[in-house]
Amino acid sequence: MAKESEEMDKLRKIREGDVRTASRLIRNLEDDLPEAKSAIKRIFPHTGRAHVIGLTGSPGAGKSTLVDALISSFRKKERTVGVLAVDPTSPFTGGAILGDRIRMQRHAEDPGVFVRSLATRGALGGLSKAVGDAVHVLDVMGKEIIMVETVGTGQQEVEIINHSHTVIVVLVPGMGDEIQAIKAGIMEIADIFVINKADRDGATQLYSELTAMLNMAPEFTGGWRLPIIRTGNVFDSGPFGESMEELAVAIAEHYRRLVEKDLLGDRMRRKTLVEINEALRDAILEPILKDLTESGEMDRIAGRLLRKEPDPYTIAEEVARRCLK
Repeated sequence: MAKESEEMDKLRKIREGDVRTASRLIRNLEDDLPEAKSAIKRIFPHTGRAHVIGLTGSPGAGKSTLVDALISSFRKKERTVGVLAVDPTSPFTGGAILGDRIRMQRHAEDPGVFVRSLATRGALGGLSKAVGDAVHVLDVMGKEIIMVETVGTGQQEVEIINHSHTVIVVLVPGMGDEIQAIKAGIMEIADIFVINKADRDGATQLYSELTAMLNMAPEFTGGWRLPIIRTGNVFDSGPFGESMEELAVAIAEHYRRLVEKDLLGDRMRRKTLVEINEALRDAILEPILKDLTESGEMDRIAGRLLRKEPDPYTIAEEVARRCLK
């Protein structure tokens, strides 16, 4: 009963927006502690209210700058904001190399803003394993807008779509982004394109190539033709601020379109399927891998494979038959 009372108290504090309790839970999620999963079980029924926005793009594209500016734009409209900045993992600590204290410092004292860094820890797609659950934590805190900023984008790094209602792809002139966009299947995941640092050479060409790509699309889901928003120099506050307002309007319009065209449910279902896949992996696969490693059998399996006795698929089937009777 004492443990249950303690968990209920944590839930109450998070729902009241307590930053320390929420931060501690997210840290425990990153560390994959059992008590964190128990807390998420209690939190989950209270989720589903926030608009989740994903931002992805090449490293150095200026995603953090855009997130910082969008925070200001949303706060002017009195919307509460949560940010999950997914950073590269430190090889020494296992934590995020870029901490939340380095970025977005001017919002640190604003109770309507909560910024948290997560380490990728080798996660494919530049997203931490804990991202989905961390989004739930910010949702329960009452954050109306949740922005998830990823490490980067590439051929397989498009999983941000599984966690977001609106996906913003940030491109920069002169970085070969037009080729990257085609290779990575960005057309399939983007809801809004941003050409950042559009005062650079090549911005017009990049805009033309994106427009040509959109013109070749046979149709757009829900009739939403992806807008291409150009942002200039952040130090030229007037035009940059105007482009941020244009972006904020596009974000709100996209969410409104999802609701009006009854497409929000499709996005939620996709997110739910990813969550159950992750939960099944944790409940079934992780214990098996842990047992194989701790018993030393994984080393013996590696030895058999090195001797070509027999092959990975046959061994996996043997393990599955034994462990999943």
